[in-house]
Amino acid sequence: MSMNPEEITSIIKDRIANFETRLQVDEVGTVLTIGDGVARVFGLKNAMAGELVEFATGTKGMVLNLEANNVGVAVLGDDPAIVEGSTVKRTEKIVEVPVGDALLGRVVNAIGEPIDGNGEINATETRKVEIKAPGILARKSVHEPLQTGIK
Repeated sequence: MSMNPEEITSIIKDRIANFETRLQVDEVGTVLTIGDGVARVFGLKNAMAGELVEFATGTKGMVLNLEANNVGVAVLGDDPAIVEGSTVKRTEKIVEVPVGDALLGRVVNAIGEPIDGNGEINATETRKVEIKAPGILARKSVHEPLQTGIK
């Protein structure tokens, strides 16, 4: 069976046009220390402030401190399985939580996942956890006193 050069060229061009890269590179760090709900992680040099990270145990965390050789991560959950040497993976997403009427009466964890056993939360909107507070002029002034019972 012989093929002419035009057929070979068209096959190669088709393969190049439909080429998919299946390689995905994740930035992974290592826990240096952990204590009081804060983990020091080495190796996440491109991490962003407020970024969601995931520990090898599945527990999530939020990047807070960005230092020259490590980052501080607030652990968003209780996981005693996180120890020195555990791996941490970047998600490349800033921490967001669902907002709206769908959360009324629900019990959620620190990142807005339901923990009350009543199924998923069907919120249509999310907001970032770390946002700049509105300026003093944009806020509504105090129009109703709050009685605290203290003189």
